[in-house]
Amino acid sequence: MNQEPSLKNIDDYNNKESKEKRNTVRIVVLFCLAVGIVYAIAKYNYSDTTDYIGTKEQPGIHLPNN
Repeated sequence: MNQEPSLKNIDDYNNKESKEKRNTVRIVVLFCLAVGIVYAIAKYNYSDTTDYIGTKEQPGIHLPNN
C-alpha cells in the first residue's frame, strides 16, 4: 500500500552514491564558487560608486553638513 521508497531503498543513501555522482556534485560546487569569485572580483574592480550628481556649470544636490 505504501509506495514511497524508504531511505534504505534509495541508491544514494548512507554514502552509497557512485563516484560519478560524487564527482559531478564536486564539479558543480567548484564551478559555482569560481563564478562567484569572478563576479566578486569584477564588481570590486569595475564598480564606479561616485555619489556626486551634477556638473560644474549645473551643480547637483547640495546636502547640508551636520
